[in-house]
Amino acid sequence: MATPAASFVVPARNEVDYLDATLASIGSQTTARPYEVVVADGDSTDGTRSVARRHGATVVREGGHSIASGRNRGAAAAAGEWLAFVDADTTLAQEYLERMLAFADREGLAAASSRCRIDGPRRAKAMEWTINHAFPRLSAPILPGFNTVVRRQAFERVGGFPDVPNEDTAFSRRLGRRAPTAYHPATLATTSGRRVADAGLTGTLLHYLRLDVRRLRGPGRPAGDPVGDAD
Repeated sequence: MATPAASFVVPARNEVDYLDATLASIGSQTTARPYEVVVADGDSTDGTRSVARRHGATVVREGGHSIASGRNRGAAAAAGEWLAFVDADTTLAQEYLERMLAFADREGLAAASSRCRIDGPRRAKAMEWTINHAFPRLSAPILPGFNTVVRRQAFERVGGFPDVPNEDTAFSRRLGRRAPTAYHPATLATTSGRRVADAGLTGTLLHYLRLDVRRLRGPGRPAGDPVGDAD
């Protein structure tokens, strides 16, 4: 196999009910670019590893420490110039990889996310709206961990995903202060709304936005309003 242009990195722990659809969507990408799939298994006790191997993915053991650890462990085992982080309950449009990499190259971006759809309870649509319409307006957009492509060099420069709560927000901040990032509205990732169902809409929104309300003001925020590094 040629050196992959991109590596899909999928952290998974006991995801047998979702992973098959995720990997099928990755395997159906319409692109001439070579790519690989790495599943970082967090000590699953169901059939997660078997599903991954059936789809031809490379499986690496992560230990079940955290989703940030899973993403970083998968990235360390990957060979692609681009890392495409996708959660185990997320499916991608067939043109996702081609459009995302073409968009990032054209715009000179270090990383990007795309439009999303969140399945599940009705209140998940408010979270979907926030990701599609509020996150892209931030001066350093939040790139959801379930749906992000990033240049390997940029990923390594910021040390990967920090092992903290709200790790994708922390990662997005660190990367966005050093390099341009953006959203591509012309392709789609669909993810499960189970986190919204589990945490409730208010809790989920707070989880993603608590540290980033000031960023909605964008470049015009008052002088002396520090962004800070509290992740």
